[in-house]
Amino acid sequence: MEIEGWTQTLGAGPLLLIAAAAIAVLLFLIIKLRLHALLALILVSLGTAFATGIPADQVVPVLINGFGTTLGTVALLVGLGAMLGRIVETSGGAKSLADSLIGRFGEHRAPFALGLASLIFGFPIFFDAGLVVMLPVVFAVAHRLGGGVLRYGLPAAGAFSVMHIFLPPHPGPVAASTFFEANVGLVVIAGLITAIPTWFVAAYLYGLRTGRKLVLPVPELLGHADAEADAHPPRFRTVVGVLLLPLVLIFLNTGLNTAAAGGLLPASAADASWYQILRALGETPVALLISVLVAMFVLGRRRGTTGSNLEKLLESSLGPVCSVILITGAGGMFGGVLRTSGIGAALADVLGGVGIPLIVAGFMISSILRIAQGSATVALTTTAGLIAPAVADAGFNGLQLAALVIAVAAGSVVVSHVNDSGFWLVGRFFGMDVKTTLATWTVMETLIGVMGFVIAAAIFALAGLAG
Repeated sequence: MEIEGWTQTLGAGPLLLIAAAAIAVLLFLIIKLRLHALLALILVSLGTAFATGIPADQVVPVLINGFGTTLGTVALLVGLGAMLGRIVETSGGAKSLADSLIGRFGEHRAPFALGLASLIFGFPIFFDAGLVVMLPVVFAVAHRLGGGVLRYGLPAAGAFSVMHIFLPPHPGPVAASTFFEANVGLVVIAGLITAIPTWFVAAYLYGLRTGRKLVLPVPELLGHADAEADAHPPRFRTVVGVLLLPLVLIFLNTGLNTAAAGGLLPASAADASWYQILRALGETPVALLISVLVAMFVLGRRRGTTGSNLEKLLESSLGPVCSVILITGAGGMFGGVLRTSGIGAALADVLGGVGIPLIVAGFMISSILRIAQGSATVALTTTAGLIAPAVADAGFNGLQLAALVIAVAAGSVVVSHVNDSGFWLVGRFFGMDVKTTLATWTVMETLIGVMGFVIAAAIFALAGLAG
């Protein structure tokens, strides 16, 4: 949010000190004083806004803007995803999927199977929506096999994360591709080369190791199937069809956008009613809404659940996720205050003249911006815009440009912590406190970013030799 008529007079140094102090106070309030995360985030956001010199009459609007912007993205997705998850879980559908995955891959490979499924789901679906849809299956497998939620949850969450970070059509790599004028097809190739081994090492193997060391109970967010549903679960293909429906609809939206941008559709198609309607059906909230309605019929009414019981079932799904939604919004509020304070712009000015190789500079600048203000998208787009002129003058070949996109994207994900709304989303869904989330999720995201950069740098070097 930009404040008309106000200019930040503090430099990068004081702003960074204020941001560091704010994070330290927030951690102290939550971990040591056990203050509820929502209250702590609001207090620290308020204090940070005043400390950074935001005009007093604009402090509350800035807080509300950051909170509302995050909720606008998260609330519908989490709410609809929770409804879909509750129907799939209580109908016995999650158990059916879990049994099938275990039967096909075996109990020892269940975390791998969940991660593989999440990689496929994560190609077109945004991180938060995909995670919510997969949660009932993750929880069902964890209930069935034991060993705690992290053993199964981290490989799945890590899969959605790597796809969201490295692969178009997700907004980060698409934006960086635009800034660098990189070929999106080559970015997809470089992204896949990066994402798959990064997931295997930094999410799957790390998740297994962490799950053995830290056995956390499976959260009760989505309820359990009753005895009748367990005895007569829906067919595997029925449940898969329900869960694939949002994937297909979102992929339709992505395909139409790509076809229009690539000139594969007539110029008049973009203004046609059929094109706009099909695109709207593929928007993530609409796709999830359609999937919930289909699930209500296929897994609810058709299996004997009456209208009033189905209504109560859906109502019961929202209560447990309200805390997740509000705390995630408050995390977005804190990050919004830091962005409005001008810390990103100040850092960009300081880092703009870094005299190191462009691919290293891109990763470092993106990482510092991410740590400072929390938003991966802001870190990525700011960095890409900052180094784009130098990239244009460097004469890199197509694959080198694609590697640069991946390197900047890798920096935008490291050290996910208390100013990142995703940190709160994952922590609350997996039933973790702040300290545990820092020791698990933050470490995993940092590993993903660092390994992603190493692979991107290797691609960049090899492409330079070949070119």
